[in-house]
Amino acid sequence: MDPFTVHCGIVAPLRRTNVDTDQIIPAVYLKRVTRTGFEDGLFAAWRSSEADFVLNKPEYAGSSILVADNDFGTGSSREHAVWA
Repeated sequence: MDPFTVHCGIVAPLRRTNVDTDQIIPAVYLKRVTRTGFEDGLFAAWRSSEADFVLNKPEYAGSSILVADNDFGTGSSREHAVWA
């Protein structure tokens, strides 16, 4: 990844603490061995059950950066979470 100093995309705020890799992408989505195609699994439980989840809001469609709170990405070493 190339470093950047200016970002011109949409930034989505994830106002939750202690988000582990199981929440980022559930195990059912881990059957791929490629690094693409994980978008359907990204926060799948929250996106399907919470209409007001940040990534369900039209103003955050196409977000390119997710600003997370404390303890984001904890838990198992699931590389798929990064790819999602």
